[in-house]
Amino acid sequence: MNYFFITLLVLILLLILSAFRILREYQRAVVFLLGRFYRVKGPGLIIIVPLIQQMVRVDLRTVVMDVPTQDVISKDNVSVKVNAVVYYRVVDPQRAIINVENFHEATSQLAQTTLRSVLGQHELDEMLSSRDMLNIDIQKILDQQTDAWGIKVSNVEVKHVDLDERMVRAIARQAEAERTRRAKVIHATGELEASQKLLDAANILALQPQALQLRYLQTLTEIASDKTNTIVFPLPIDLLKPLLGSKTEHKTDKE
Repeated sequence: MNYFFITLLVLILLLILSAFRILREYQRAVVFLLGRFYRVKGPGLIIIVPLIQQMVRVDLRTVVMDVPTQDVISKDNVSVKVNAVVYYRVVDPQRAIINVENFHEATSQLAQTTLRSVLGQHELDEMLSSRDMLNIDIQKILDQQTDAWGIKVSNVEVKHVDLDERMVRAIARQAEAERTRRAKVIHATGELEASQKLLDAANILALQPQALQLRYLQTLTEIASDKTNTIVFPLPIDLLKPLLGSKTEHKTDKE
């Protein structure tokens, strides 16, 4: 009989001790009373009435979830493999436990389908060059969909966009062609600017014959400095007209 009371006393003591739970700062307890939601408790020391109340621990820290590699067909019909990472946390423990069976699995599946859906609406060039914009679009969609689960998606980062070898070679050829095009455009622009400057210089020299004579003499000086034995340099008659004209006028004045 004594053993029975001792055993009963030990069981009661264990039952009382099991009512005390300690939750850390980043943990919350979703408490159910006879199967119905009662309240959210924590952190610190909480009391759970045995056999009447049950609790589910919820971690409020940010979860870093790696989205598995997804096969995506871009808007311009290019097949690529894309993976990403999602940062999210629980902001409402009640909805995270009651509104969805497993919020971690649900968020993972939703992230995979959203990644394929969003990237499939863009061309390959946008996937490679506008990654920040795509990250924001995916984050907004995920955050909107998971709000009913008490989940806050804070950030989404597309990590890798993998292409096959043929597509890599095609992109390399495209980049080389683009560089060649830019070089030709720059060269043509330079030729256009140079021809415009030459036209301006010719117009100025045509208005000032003395300037053309000075330019002619400067050219003679430059050629004379070269180490050549014989120099054949054409002498335009137009350059001599001002001199001949002044000489003729001088003779006329004497007469």
